[in-house]
Amino acid sequence: MKTVIFDLDGTLADTSGDLIAAANVCFRQMGDGDVLDPARDQGIALRGGKKMLTCGLERLGRFDASVVETFYPVLLEAYGAAIDVHTVLYPGAMDAVEALKADGFGVGICTNKPQALADQLLISLGIRDAFASMVGADTLPVRKPDPEPLREAARRAGGDPAKCVLIGDSDTDRNTARAAGVPSVLVTFGPSGDDMAALEPEALLHRFDDLPGVVRQLIG
Repeated sequence: MKTVIFDLDGTLADTSGDLIAAANVCFRQMGDGDVLDPARDQGIALRGGKKMLTCGLERLGRFDASVVETFYPVLLEAYGAAIDVHTVLYPGAMDAVEALKADGFGVGICTNKPQALADQLLISLGIRDAFASMVGADTLPVRKPDPEPLREAARRAGGDPAKCVLIGDSDTDRNTARAAGVPSVLVTFGPSGDDMAALEPEALLHRFDDLPGVVRQLIG
């Protein structure tokens, strides 16, 4: 079976508001108030928890890797406690998923979010059962951009890892697909959308309505 594997944060859903809120819990515990801004720092949020902590500490002029490691579990706990307050699916995302399934493609998720949190989010959004596989940052000993999580997501969706396409929103997704020897499609509607063309993916996606046709062109 041919498969379509999706990144989660910044691809299927805008999770930045809840991620930033969790990071700001950490900064408030440090005595600094809300360091990250939900509007200005969307792109930082979608790069992950440690990136948010790093950028916030750099903004404060006191980056310390040990502080990042200390507060990362605090961030994860805060995020899990309020995981879907601000998160929204991008328009047309699930219609595209169902159209791909109707066309005979397997669908799964490969994310650098911890698997338990990814499952929790999708369950809370009511869409976990739509995906045949879920591979998170801690499912395997390696994470994206290593190609093995992508391959495993394809396998768990019942597919051939050599016949998949990765839908993503970052250089991490582009590099993962390249390492796996399969095409990538990068979305342009996220906060880093203007930067996607420079990564030279096999296709750019401006709206989810177009995804089934793009996938058919790439892996038929």
